[in-house]
Amino acid sequence: MKKSYRLTRRSFLRAILTLLGLHQVDDIPLQNFLQWCDRVGLVLSSKVYVSKEGTVADYGMFAGDHIEEGEVLFTIPRSALLHQGTTKVADLLEREKGSLESSSGWVPLLLALLYEYMSPQSHWRPYLSLWTDFKTLDHPMFWSKEDRDILLKGSGVPEAVDTDLTNIQREYKDIVLPFMAKHPHLWSPDTHTLDMYMKLVAFVMAYSFQEPQEEEDDDDDDDDDNPANPPMMVPMADMLNHVSNHNANLEFTPDSLKMVCVRPIKKGQEVFNTYGQMANWQLLHMYGFTEAYPSNSNDTVDIPVANLHKVATQDPDMDQQLLKKKWEMLREMMQEKGAIVFGKHGCLTDTELHTVLKVLCMSNEEFSDYRDNEGWEEENEDEEEAFTNEGLSRLKTKWKWLIYEAACLSMRSYTDELKEGEGERSLDRDQRLMEDKAALAGLNSRQKNALQVRYGQKSILYKIMELTKA
Repeated sequence: MKKSYRLTRRSFLRAILTLLGLHQVDDIPLQNFLQWCDRVGLVLSSKVYVSKEGTVADYGMFAGDHIEEGEVLFTIPRSALLHQGTTKVADLLEREKGSLESSSGWVPLLLALLYEYMSPQSHWRPYLSLWTDFKTLDHPMFWSKEDRDILLKGSGVPEAVDTDLTNIQREYKDIVLPFMAKHPHLWSPDTHTLDMYMKLVAFVMAYSFQEPQEEEDDDDDDDDDNPANPPMMVPMADMLNHVSNHNANLEFTPDSLKMVCVRPIKKGQEVFNTYGQMANWQLLHMYGFTEAYPSNSNDTVDIPVANLHKVATQDPDMDQQLLKKKWEMLREMMQEKGAIVFGKHGCLTDTELHTVLKVLCMSNEEFSDYRDNEGWEEENEDEEEAFTNEGLSRLKTKWKWLIYEAACLSMRSYTDELKEGEGERSLDRDQRLMEDKAALAGLNSRQKNALQVRYGQKSILYKIMELTKA
């Protein structure tokens, strides 16, 4: 007796998705999203497919065939982008934009997301349904304060998160709640809660894109007159994971956004976008993940300018009254630039470092002349080379001493238990943990990410110490 076969809608979809190379055939939200993409005119190359299997994190994109440099992986019409100008409540947000201004500039987009995410009839429902209550988001803002302070001490992340949380709570209380109270038919504090608002902030941090600013005339340097373009959600583009050595890049055109291959991708390889030149501490803070050491070529560590000042106060030959004047001027000159940034190959803020070192080491007469000339001087290419890894060891003895001792202070900031001279042992402890596969496997994701941040930063600090040690 022959078996009877009937092609159901589900099995038909399964067959079509299989032909397209979409292996997650049982992922209903993904199927719904891909059908939505087709409806809104998002064109996906036949050479790529979306999957959760084998990705570095959650969803990802893979090459189903060899892809050459310059090939377009997908094209997104601007009408499919989600932002305050495309949401159903766009007109209202535009009319009342004056009351929605904030330091972040994100309130209109966040209100649009609050509305669209909670609306069953939302045009973007198939897209937003990919994130069920945003359970996959694990930014440090969702960690306990105790975990942040223990696991990430010295990295700069706890301080950044504390600032974020304060600003988010203030923004929600002072701007969002009053606005919702004026429009109770669209938003309600009972459903559009602070908790949901925080999750959407993390969602925007992790998945949004900003269109590059158009180049302005050189004479127009006022950032207040040229605010950054607001973030927007870009369906499909946000499914690509990030690595510093990426193979695809998002390009903006007047009518659409295109993901373009920037170097050949072999069949079966994951397609990676870039979120920019991000150190691991920035990736963890803003996106909730890190790159495994040593693959992140953009890793950095900050040495607070205050550390250089603190070291200078310990110099017995330093005129403390003169140092006080120098520090007052440096604080005014540096303004919000409170740290010197070092990367894997040297100082990334060489102009600032040069200024701080020069001022701290000036005689009284030199300082008076420098102050009269209002500080900053033009950049010198030789000075730039001086602060690369190759140049650090050739610096003046006093300058090397200041950098070395400031780096030691920064190394000791990762734990209260460290005493002077124990920075190397702190690095060794993390290195042993990195190399112990069994111990590493026993860590949870937060512990692993924190370890990647700490070890990357300590490695750079230790290199600086090696190059500047007397």
